[in-house]
Amino acid sequence: MVGGGALSRRSFLAAASLALAAASSLRAAPPAGTRLAAIDWAMLETAIALGHMPVAACELIRFRKDAPEPPVPEGVVDLGLRGAPNFELLQLVRPDLILTSPYYTRYEARLTQLAPVLNLPFYIRGEPPLPKTFAALHDLARAIDDPGAALRAEEAAEARFDAVAADLAPMADRPICLVNIGDARHLRAFGFDSLFGSVATRLGLANGWEGQTRFSFLAPVQIEELARLPEARVVIAGEIPVQARRGLARSRLWQALPAVRGGRVYQLPEVNAFGGLPSALRFARLLGAALTRPAELRL
Repeated sequence: MVGGGALSRRSFLAAASLALAAASSLRAAPPAGTRLAAIDWAMLETAIALGHMPVAACELIRFRKDAPEPPVPEGVVDLGLRGAPNFELLQLVRPDLILTSPYYTRYEARLTQLAPVLNLPFYIRGEPPLPKTFAALHDLARAIDDPGAALRAEEAAEARFDAVAADLAPMADRPICLVNIGDARHLRAFGFDSLFGSVATRLGLANGWEGQTRFSFLAPVQIEELARLPEARVVIAGEIPVQARRGLARSRLWQALPAVRGGRVYQLPEVNAFGGLPSALRFARLLGAALTRPAELRL
């Protein structure tokens, strides 16, 4: 010890214990404006919807492609792959709260060593995810002590859904088939427990895929299955691979499908199929814009 003002070992340990207790208390209830880090994209979108941009998130290059709005600032730190986040970098950004989902439960013990973790489910087989995106708004808002942000985001989102639903009311005369093309013979079909299917239901549209799905979609599905729904409008979510596009252009089977012959095939840009409320709203807007103008699928 040096000098009478120096702390004794016992006093030092007591002070350290109080500091740790204070830190633990702060982490148990992060305040508004807390530093957020998102492993899961749906949780990242939930934070953005609340107006609380995380300081770090995973796979931002791919995220910005699949979910271009609202934009993520360049200053947000990219933590690498969602399936293999950079824990050292995550520690360096010093988050107060880490946002994840049941997809990444295997990392939770390690994540909790860095900061408290908020783990929320969005996608469960047999359950529509849209209500869960709203629930997540409120859960996260409570965790960061900003419940008003959730109320404002929910009110604004419901108004936007209502507006699109009103525009699409004349299109409720036929079911829609929400698909993503894999190759010239196969697709994946989005059921009611997918984000796309759940949003379609909210907009008053019937989903033609009524059977059970796996992990929110059914794949691979033979393209000829579309013939079982001759009255449906087919909505392709995302880009068609180049080889698949060439194959479909030459396919007599594709050309013979009732939706193709009837000019009822629509294509949307890429949308995050496992996102939160911003992706749900973007899908609704793009779907509304596509279905209220003539179909223009060019192979």
